[in-house]
Parts: sequence; C-alpha cells; structure tokens
Amino acid sequence: MALKLLAAGNTTGLRGASVPEYVLDHHQEGERQRLALMSRLLDPMHRRHIGRLGAGPGARTLEVGCGNGSMSAWLARRTAPGGRAVAVDIDLSLVDEDVPGLELRQADILAGAVEPADFDLVTARAVLHHVADAEAAVANLVASARPGGTILLIEPDFLPVSIAEPPEIRAFWQGWLAWSSGQGIDYFIGRRLPAALSSLGLHDVGATAETALYNGGSLWAQYWVRTVIELRPRLVASGQLDDRSIDTFLGQCADPAWWTQTIAFTAVDGRVPAADATARPGRTRR
Repeated sequence: MALKLLAAGNTTGLRGASVPEYVLDHHQEGERQRLALMSRLLDPMHRRHIGRLGAGPGARTLEVGCGNGSMSAWLARRTAPGGRAVAVDIDLSLVDEDVPGLELRQADILAGAVEPADFDLVTARAVLHHVADAEAAVANLVASARPGGTILLIEPDFLPVSIAEPPEIRAFWQGWLAWSSGQGIDYFIGRRLPAALSSLGLHDVGATAETALYNGGSLWAQYWVRTVIELRPRLVASGQLDDRSIDTFLGQCADPAWWTQTIAFTAVDGRVPAADATARPGRTRR
C-alpha cells in the first residue's frame, strides 16, 4: 500500500505562501475531473519520455507536483520490484492511488531538495509555470537527484496561440495570457528550461516540444471548457476578457469542424554529472 507522510518544516508548498495563489486549487468544484482529463491527455507523453530515459525495476523516482498521482502510481509499478516512487504535492487530497512502493509526501519544493542526491529520476510536469521562484525550484529538483541521475521537466509554451484562428480566438488567448501574467503564471517557461538545466551543470541536456492539434468536442476542448468555465468570473472581473470573448471561445470548443492548437508542451531532460565527470555540450533531439 502507499505510504503517506507530512514533511517537517515549511509546508506552504508549491501553491502556498511562497508562491502566488494557485489559480485552480484542489478544492475547486470540478478539479478532480479536470485533473483526470489532464492525466488522460499528458500521461502518455510523460510515460514515453520516462521510457526513453530508462527508469526501470529497482529505480528510485521522485515526482513533484503529483496532482492526482496517476504518474507516480505508474512509476511505482514500473520500478517494482525493489524500486521506490515518491510523490510530492502540497495537497494530496485528490490522490486516490494505493500502490505498493508508492510514498506520498506533502512538501514544499521551494524549501529545499526532497532528499539530497538520492533519486535516479526526478520529474515534474506542469508545475514550474505556477512557481514564483522557478529558478530555485529547478535547483532543488536537481539537488534531489543522485550523481548520474536524470531530471525530466515538462512545461508549457503557449507560442501556438499566437497564430490561432479565427482572429477572435487569437484575441481570446491574448486576454488569457494578459490575465495569467497578472496571476504570476509563466506560460512560456518551457522554452527557457534547457538553458536552466545547462546552467546548473547538467550533461546531455536535450529538449523537444509536442503540440496537439485538436477539434471542438475533443478531450483537449473539454479540458479548456472546464477550465474556462471555472475561471470565468475571475477572467471577466480582471477586465482582460469579457463575456462575449469567452462565449465565442466556448462555442468554438463545441464545434467539431474547428481545429486548433494551444500549447507546445516542452520536455527537457538532463543528467546530473558524476563527481569525476567533465562537462559535455547539450543536444537537441530531432
């Protein structure tokens, strides 16, 4: 069965006093369903990258910002027998997984490394764009990996919305990005993570971006409908978006004939050098 721990010290967490208020906290109505959609949409990509990096039986893994725990539960199964999967979040209330080898921890990545130099694989997905001090968070993630261990970060880059069609949808996303910037959310952090890992001395840094094209009524459209409906009062109150713009966007999301793209999810990985290793240049996958 899964082990659940409360970390000592500061537990204000990834979405606590040390960061801006998390826009969609776990107590929002519909957040469980929204996280389930995110798992269906992003877990396959996340698993594919981990498979490429080779974490397997006996490995010690850490996921920070585990959400509903779907990826950490998968890691616990993948690293069995003899492995260990630690899942960290400030709010574990939506984690329903109960898998042997899975350890749940309520903790704050900004407070320091989870366990210094301990893990074979450290990963975080869709977390850093919410963190006020992403540089410190990345440094603590890296410090949690053992010498020779691997870091895998997956974060958004909203570049595709700059060419969204029709123009009314492009205007919606301009308003969305203006609002999110005011909330302390960095929707362009993905493109900066390769340089961040390289600056920390990681070897073999590589990155790739993956963009889903989706149509109205699809899972991605459903995800955005749920998100926008939950946030609608705050969006309108901000003055960055009005009801007409939101209704136009929701209408397009219901139209199967409308195809679009929103996020270039950027997966960045690197290897923590061994004590006697010499630096090697990064790489870009093609």
